[in-house]
Amino acid sequence: MAYTYDPQNIFAKILRGEIPNDTVLDTEYSLAFRDIQPQAPSHVLVIPKGPYVSYDHFAAEASDAEIVDFTRAISEVCKAEGLALPVGEGFRMIANAGAHGVQDVPHLHVHILGGRPMGRMVSQQA
Repeated sequence: MAYTYDPQNIFAKILRGEIPNDTVLDTEYSLAFRDIQPQAPSHVLVIPKGPYVSYDHFAAEASDAEIVDFTRAISEVCKAEGLALPVGEGFRMIANAGAHGVQDVPHLHVHILGGRPMGRMVSQQA
C-alpha cells in the first residue's frame, strides 16, 4: 500500500515552526504538545517528526530509532502529566487512522487524555 503524506497538514506546519504550539516534550524524532481543544484536564498530542500518515505506516517504514523514540516520548508525556501507573490514575491513548477511524489530520498522532475517568471507548453499534 502506498501512503500519501500531505506536507501542508497542520502538524507538518507545526514541525516547521509555521504554527506555534504549547510544547510538552521535544525529542530528536518526536514532538508532544497540548491539544488546542482539550477533551480532558490533560490532553497532549504526540507526533513523530517524520512524514507518517498513520500508525501502520509508521510501524512499516520508520527506523528503529524513530519507533523507540516515539514510544519513549509517549511514556515521558504520561509521566510528566502525572498519569503514568502506578503513581497516576491512568490515561487513554487514542490514534485514529483513515476515514473510518475519523482521522482529521493525515499525520500520525496519538492523543494522551487523562485527569478524569474517560468512560467507555466505543458504543455497541454495528
